[in-house]
Amino acid sequence: MNRIILSAAAVFTVATAAHAGEVSDIQAQSKELREQNRALTKRIADLERRQRKLEAQPAKPPAVAARSANPADSMAADLAYKAEYKKAPVDDSLTWHGITLYGLVDMGVTFQNQGAPLSNTAGLGLNYLISKNSNRSYFGVGPNALSSSLIGLKGNQEIADGLSAVFNLQTGFNPQSGKLSDGLGSIVQNNGLAIGQQNSFADSAKDGQAFNVAAYAGLSSPIYGTLTYGRQNALTSDGVVNYDPMSNSGAFSLIGFQGATGGAGDTENRIFDNSFKYAVNVGPFRAAVETQIRSGAFSAPGNAVEAQIGADYAGLSVDAIFSHVTDAVSAAPLSTAQITTAAALGINQGAGLVSGTVSDNTSVMLLAKYTIGPVKLFAGYEHMQFANPNNPLTPGSFITGGYSLGTVNNTNFTTDKILQVFWGGVKYAVRPDVDLSVAYYHEEQNSFQSGAVNVGGVCTTSAFAQCSGQLDAVSFVADYRFAKRFDAYAGIMWSQVSNGLANGFQQRSSIDPTVGLRFQF
Repeated sequence: MNRIILSAAAVFTVATAAHAGEVSDIQAQSKELREQNRALTKRIADLERRQRKLEAQPAKPPAVAARSANPADSMAADLAYKAEYKKAPVDDSLTWHGITLYGLVDMGVTFQNQGAPLSNTAGLGLNYLISKNSNRSYFGVGPNALSSSLIGLKGNQEIADGLSAVFNLQTGFNPQSGKLSDGLGSIVQNNGLAIGQQNSFADSAKDGQAFNVAAYAGLSSPIYGTLTYGRQNALTSDGVVNYDPMSNSGAFSLIGFQGATGGAGDTENRIFDNSFKYAVNVGPFRAAVETQIRSGAFSAPGNAVEAQIGADYAGLSVDAIFSHVTDAVSAAPLSTAQITTAAALGINQGAGLVSGTVSDNTSVMLLAKYTIGPVKLFAGYEHMQFANPNNPLTPGSFITGGYSLGTVNNTNFTTDKILQVFWGGVKYAVRPDVDLSVAYYHEEQNSFQSGAVNVGGVCTTSAFAQCSGQLDAVSFVADYRFAKRFDAYAGIMWSQVSNGLANGFQQRSSIDPTVGLRFQF
């Protein structure tokens, strides 16, 4: 019996000692794992700091990158190891339930050897292109040079399988004054002023409306296309935005500053009110139609229709757009005599009175661009024909933005005016965050007024606005995206006008070297 008890005690002692050893081993392993975890946490934090530092640095040229290959290679294993623990990317977009707040602010400094004083109302603030009232040097604030400042709210919400409701509300503004862009308002400010006393102004489709760029809604399907109604870009305006090597810039693009190209002849038609727009893609092909319905018997512009067809293939994009707009209006300041006449007629001023030249416009626009590696090539052409209106307007007629016509010219095109615009350019991505762009623009007008002719029935001087004329512009821009939402740019445009297109101009050419900063969200 004693022998049995002693044997049991021995077994218990051995078992207890073995358990104690096992516990000790587990504790040691636990301590070792905690140490490894602390080391891993420290290593991840160090890698994150190093990655942020690398991301903050500008991309290196290939030669420099080759010289620094070893440090990058030494981090490759660490980054791969860290990838398993990488935090989820932060979504910093201003989107909530499919509704997004977005915007852009563009402010810079410019010099013009021939310009006009800054306007706090005109859409771009300055006449960057040579203009009739360009008559003195200017140095100072240069707003909206590369892009127009804007703020908007857009939405895309699925309402059925494969069908979404979409909308867009957008307005443009002047960052130096905070005022909404108001082209016709800038014209009214110069009514009755001699040309040497005028500040910058420009006719525009953006005329002080609460949503002067866009206010539309509709339905969108990836199969059946998108149908929208409201205030929205003309197809020709979209064409300029998509095929301009200077991306519709106000300070560096003739077709960006001068809205006639995007408006099928008149800048007030770059954006249509009361319009339906339908666009659809079928494989590499696309098509679109748009129509504006006249708002009333005593309003302008009148009815309009546009149609587009295009395709993409192996880096090449092409589009053709046809347009016809009735009762298109080109606005200008009233002279002192015209103000007196309008007052005598008792015309309802509305938001203000301007002088208007009215026409029925027909245009054909041909567009192409080709991407090969970091290089994009652009080319465009538009043929615009202006005829006297079939539905003449009268003084007091309402036009865009609630403004009214103080005086009207319905007979300026006894012979149809033909205006042709050609452009081409290149954009080169030197590296992912730096683009260099160069562009050339040419505008050609025929001699279109009988009585304003020289030998052979063709007028080639600046004596009459109806004489044949030319407008040329050459521009260059460097754009550096130094942070996620910021970019800095520097550019210059030279522009020159001659013959009939120089009628009434005080100077014939201008340059506008400009530097600026953009913030986008």
